[in-house]
Amino acid sequence: MQWAGAVRGRALVGKVAFVAGASRGIGAAVAVGLAGAGAAVAVAARSESRGRLPGTIHGVVERIHAAGGDALAVPCDVTSEESVEAAVAATVAEFGGIDVLVANAGVLWLGPVESTPLARWQRCLDVNLTGVFLVTRAVIPHVRARGGGSLVAVTTTGVGMTDRGANAYWVSKAAVERLYLGLAAELRGANIAVNCLCPNRVVRTEGWVASGGGDLPPEAVEPPETMAAAAVLLAGQDAGGITGTVQRSERLLGLSPSL
Repeated sequence: MQWAGAVRGRALVGKVAFVAGASRGIGAAVAVGLAGAGAAVAVAARSESRGRLPGTIHGVVERIHAAGGDALAVPCDVTSEESVEAAVAATVAEFGGIDVLVANAGVLWLGPVESTPLARWQRCLDVNLTGVFLVTRAVIPHVRARGGGSLVAVTTTGVGMTDRGANAYWVSKAAVERLYLGLAAELRGANIAVNCLCPNRVVRTEGWVASGGGDLPPEAVEPPETMAAAAVLLAGQDAGGITGTVQRSERLLGLSPSL
């Protein structure tokens, strides 16, 4: 298949990717996929040691190294401007620049608005929206200096599910889509592709399970590797290719054109 070849191939040799929220789930799969396509990858997240959820940045780097890839574990709290700036600086110091950003860090809260504590609402905005703003703002000058590249933000199909109500998670991700669609126009002249990527189906990540996501029939579940393959495809873009779009993983890869 074309998408599988994109992951196995070396389309990103010589590129440097910064993946925020890469210690587990979609982010970890994306980091491994980008490395498999030849990129040097900064694996960025807060999780330096195992906590409530499994997965650490060091564990992901070990996986990449074991497969012959190049990666750096970068501690990063996307809600802290200082932490983000330090993580980006460490990446540039190690690899010489940045060509690709995948902004994946996120927290999940799907409760109805009327019973949502303010702290939960604010946390979703801080991580899912402001965190994307901070890592994107920090990375743009470095991508610009490389003569172009690709920015990808991971969002959700829930943005369009207005018939199912509202929650902090979907609202924060909707704002990210507006941010990135506007950035695509701003950065076209710098040869930087800017896109959002969301799964067609539910990816049962550790966070999904911990947040009370119930059992799902097999046909409703998408493996994280599919998101990784789609991210690799978008990572290879510049402003002359796919930009200013919200892509669904399986549709982008031609796996489920009807979805």
